[in-house]
Amino acid sequence: MVETVEALVDGGKATAGPPLGPALGPKGVNIGQIIAKINEKTKAFTGMKVPVKILINADKTFDIKVGTPPMSALIKAELKIDKGSADAKTTKVGNMTVAQARKVAAQKQESLLGATEKARVSEVAGNCVALGVTIDGKDPKVFQKDLKAGVYDDEFAKPL
Repeated sequence: MVETVEALVDGGKATAGPPLGPALGPKGVNIGQIIAKINEKTKAFTGMKVPVKILINADKTFDIKVGTPPMSALIKAELKIDKGSADAKTTKVGNMTVAQARKVAAQKQESLLGATEKARVSEVAGNCVALGVTIDGKDPKVFQKDLKAGVYDDEFAKPL
């Protein structure tokens, strides 16, 4: 039988303390090995919260599945800002380029619903609304309309 432990850890900085230690202790597995493997797999997401799923087999072997951080964390990391706007309608905290929006969409590709790259970038723009981030100097909702209208088609013809 496979047991599952799920947690949200700091990328590349998981420790044997909460939330992992108390959850893994009763399972009888080598916590140090699991922590080392998690840190190795999440080091690309340093400074972000990363969802991790640990699958523990009956023979105490384990497998680790790493999710991607929330889209808001990826956007903030891309723009190098600590937090979103307290009042997203009036106060803007950053501006994303179309290339940056494409990069975030590519990072979250597995968990987005959009069938095309443009649709996934539109989802990124939707998250920018709540964070108080503009895209290409425009309000994200205006950007989404322009995206649908084909204003950025030449941008999507370029390789990422």
